[in-house]
Amino acid sequence: MVDQAAWHTTHHLEIPVNITLLNLPPVSPELNPVERIWEKLREDSLANRCFKNFNDAVNDE
Repeated sequence: MVDQAAWHTTHHLEIPVNITLLNLPPVSPELNPVERIWEKLREDSLANRCFKNFNDAVNDE
């Protein structure tokens, strides 16, 4: 599955015969799994915060 970014729709892209690209609609955040992560981060206390390292972010209460 690919979005409709220029590098996914260019005719210069060589796609192997055993791969089929499925284009997402132009506006479809609900179909993009990473959008769910951003939504959760915005809702949580992790939004707009800085942590010293990964463990501080994971262990944050």
